[in-house]
Amino acid sequence: EVQLQASGGGLVQAGESLTLSCAFSGVTFDDSAIGWFRQAPGREREGVACTANSGGSIRYADSVLGRFSMSSDNAKNTLHLHMTSLKHEDTAIYYCAAERDSETCPIRTGYFTSWGQGTLVTVSS
Repeated sequence: EVQLQASGGGLVQAGESLTLSCAFSGVTFDDSAIGWFRQAPGREREGVACTANSGGSIRYADSVLGRFSMSSDNAKNTLHLHMTSLKHEDTAIYYCAAERDSETCPIRTGYFTSWGQGTLVTVSS
């Protein structure tokens, strides 16, 4: 059984940084795609970033490119999302998701079958 749990959300001011963590079990960095997604109030869930094939495939949404980055802790089965220069429009519930047996990393919600509960990020302007 695949389980994921996102944590680290909170309230920050625009321009500040925040790091989210996704702790997972039932998948590994070697054989799965693990992605970050977010859903803002009144909007559809959208892809933020994704890694697959032990970091051999990494993708970021255009809206966060250059501001967000990921790092992995293989020993703890945790994927971190480092968010810098946060903007008010980054306010959303952030989720992590996984797809087994995937070497590619399309940051599309429909591609991922296992989802964790989200963590709320609020960026005040």
